Amino acid sequence: MEQEIESLYEKLHTELFKWCCLMTQNDEMAREIIQEGFLRAIDHYSDIEGLEFAQQRAWFYRTIKNIFIDTLRRGKNENLTSDISDEGFDQSVSSFDKYSEKELMCLIESLEVLEGKILILRYVEGFSSGQIGQMLGLPAGTVRSKLHDARKHLKEML
Repeated sequence: MEQEIESLYEKLHTELFKWCCLMTQNDEMAREIIQEGFLRAIDHYSDIEGLEFAQQRAWFYRTIKNIFIDTLRRGKNENLTSDISDEGFDQSVSSFDKYSEKELMCLIESLEVLEGKILILRYVEGFSSGQIGQMLGLPAGTVRSKLHDARKHLKEML
């Protein structure tokens, strides 16, 4: 099995990478999607084992396209957080320039503990709501809801 997957990798990697770069417009994301595609090929080797090369190639293209679509959907769900989008929040962050770091930390500390944690993990550390949910043992939807509440409370304080 390893040799067959390696052979497919050698034959298809370059063309899949170029195609995926065109879709994603991001080399790193393309690499991750291609890697996920080959991991799925290992998991579903029994499905592609008896296929001709052209069919295996088609399987990879379909699988990688589906991974890309799933990635876009996950990203879209991450952004469905509230009335105030991340971009709107980031723009309002520039209005924080008039506050010292100490004042900002006091504002964040005045929030509910969980809201403050989530706010810092999202906007300072850059984690997604799914990652934050895993860290805190919460569903991603709850994280997004708490993030919305935190932004709302910060806006009221300002």
